[in-house]
Amino acid sequence: MNASARQSIVIGNWKMHGDPESARLLVQEVTYGLALGDAPEVVLCPPFVFLQHTQKFLERLPVHLGAQNICEFENGAYTGEVSADMVRQMGCSHVIVGHSERRQYWQETDELVGRKTQVALRAGLIPVVCIGETLTERESEATRQVVERQLDTVLKTIGEARASDILIAYEPVWAIGSGHAATPEQAQQVHGWIRAQMRAVDAQAAEQCRILYGGSVNSENAASFMDLPDIDGCLVGGASLKAEEFVKICLAT
Repeated sequence: MNASARQSIVIGNWKMHGDPESARLLVQEVTYGLALGDAPEVVLCPPFVFLQHTQKFLERLPVHLGAQNICEFENGAYTGEVSADMVRQMGCSHVIVGHSERRQYWQETDELVGRKTQVALRAGLIPVVCIGETLTERESEATRQVVERQLDTVLKTIGEARASDILIAYEPVWAIGSGHAATPEQAQQVHGWIRAQMRAVDAQAAEQCRILYGGSVNSENAASFMDLPDIDGCLVGGASLKAEEFVKICLAT
């Protein structure tokens, strides 16, 4: 299987933005815009409190619903947490795990991300596993070591048999929200390392696995990433809150 055989995917991470009315309008405008062109697979990830609200507008539409996070425990006395089963029952098919903001602000470790990935798979969700280096790590030429360590922990936790059941999102931390994306060459280099690491685990899984780029993706640079052999989609942050911009990104893939 080559890159052309892997279906492109674009995931919109709304982060902690919006209200019920803006969510309704955003979904309406995005789905209308996608109907006008040849769109890839699309996933929208609103805040937890808008999942059910958003799902109502996605019914019978070719757009998936995703959650931004889950608890590493399946159930129990964990005040304020949301389980994988809960978000699946709300209509989610995907969940983001290990986003750099979770690692930075909530000190999520590689081991915790691995456990969340495992819990997501058990619940029948598709985990979108985020990995990426900080600016300091890139400047010290530790990028490959960092992303391989992060991914290795996940793969060892879930087992080789589940390697083909995850999506991987490479998000250089220094590019997220900065307005300065990695160059296509930088992104392809890291994606190539990631696929090679997957190939060492399971050659078939490596060819099937979709690897996304995230970090200041916009309508002007999306196509330059998607033209590369090991980049199969984009994880979009701020630009996913602007319907016209997000649609342009989707149609560019």
